[in-house]
Amino acid sequence: MKLRFTLSAALVAMSLATPSLAADLKYKPGEGPFTWSNLDDLKKVDLKGETLTIFGPWRGDDEAHVQVILEYFRQATGADVKYSSSENYEQQVVIDTQAGSPANISVLPQPGLIADLAAKGLLTPLSDADQKWMVDNYGAGQSWVDIGTAKGKDGAPHFYGFSYKTDVKSLVWYVPENFKDAGYEVPKTMEELIALSDKIVKDGGKPWCIGLGSGGATGWPATDWIEDIMLRTQKPEVYDGWVNNSVKFTDPAVINAMNIFGSFAKNDAYVDGGHAGVASTDFRDSPKGLFSSPPKCYMHHQASFIPSFFPEGTKVGTDADFFYFPTYADKPDLGKPVLGAGTLFTITKDSKAARAFIDYLKMPLAHELWMKDGGFLTPLKSANPEAYASDAARKQGEIMSTATTFRFDGSDLMPGKIGAGAFWTGMVDFVGGKSAEDVAAGIQKAWDEIK
Repeated sequence: MKLRFTLSAALVAMSLATPSLAADLKYKPGEGPFTWSNLDDLKKVDLKGETLTIFGPWRGDDEAHVQVILEYFRQATGADVKYSSSENYEQQVVIDTQAGSPANISVLPQPGLIADLAAKGLLTPLSDADQKWMVDNYGAGQSWVDIGTAKGKDGAPHFYGFSYKTDVKSLVWYVPENFKDAGYEVPKTMEELIALSDKIVKDGGKPWCIGLGSGGATGWPATDWIEDIMLRTQKPEVYDGWVNNSVKFTDPAVINAMNIFGSFAKNDAYVDGGHAGVASTDFRDSPKGLFSSPPKCYMHHQASFIPSFFPEGTKVGTDADFFYFPTYADKPDLGKPVLGAGTLFTITKDSKAARAFIDYLKMPLAHELWMKDGGFLTPLKSANPEAYASDAARKQGEIMSTATTFRFDGSDLMPGKIGAGAFWTGMVDFVGGKSAEDVAAGIQKAWDEIK
């Protein structure tokens, strides 16, 4: 009896000292639409005694989501993973790296900031294998490598930023019931989109709701239009040149993109409220016309976040839906470009655990867990699409994973005085009646004056 009691006590002590892997895990291993074989591989990585610090942008609900991802890594590898953030975390990353006390991994949303830190020798390059993996496994893989590549202190380009958790902007929103009632079909090409717009006008409706209002940031929604149009009319290299100022705002390619946008936004027949209402309508209010009866408009170009401003109770996929902002049928060589944004994981203090965590991000499981939680898109082709929390997210994820070209929001990559200044105000002036040539000249003048 005493022996049995001693053995039982020992077993209890052992179970307390070595908790089951499933303890504190949100999704039970072996269940659900997850690639659990990845967890078996992760268990082979021994990081006991290692501390991994990660500094990132996620707070509140998003921090809860990232902690789910981290917990599987913690329990499988034995690493002590510490995540932190701050309200001004981008500035804090600069301070910490320059002071020599950064986290092992810093998560950054701006390729421009990565370039600044890399040039100062404050980032550690990822491996050639990491780079090759991304080319082979991400939709538009080379685009993602390019986004994460910058010149180091040695002046040579290196791959620093591993993109994880992305967003898509190349979307047009509509109400399926409105399309069905009017007999309209979702356009597959830009030519069909223009033809549909003309038909809606002929039928007595307004095809578009467009609003540029955003307080001190008024004008920014127009920059997304211009960027999307640039990717549908020019090769990616021209877009890149425009973003870095080797292709000027006054270049015919940019003037053309502005005028195409103008054919929508400055056309009173096309826009609810006419062109005068475009600049004065707040972007958060602009999609409301889709839900009026009768509808004040039939389409709205905006990123994946816009359902937050739809009427309460709107169900995406039934009450509202979206389609990919189409390309021109006569420009097949441009493929399927996607405009968006995302976060990039960089190594700011190298360690065995930091490298192992980058390897973890290559696993479908690391993507599927957040896909299931929602608010997460990935270009990873091998991630199980059934893990997405909604049909809408699944469709957006498909747009990401099947893209042939991906480019970051161009205005975010330009100097602040341009991308968050002259470009915004210039678009308001353009919609207000100024010519594309005059507006472009003003924006370029502002860029040329930057010292």
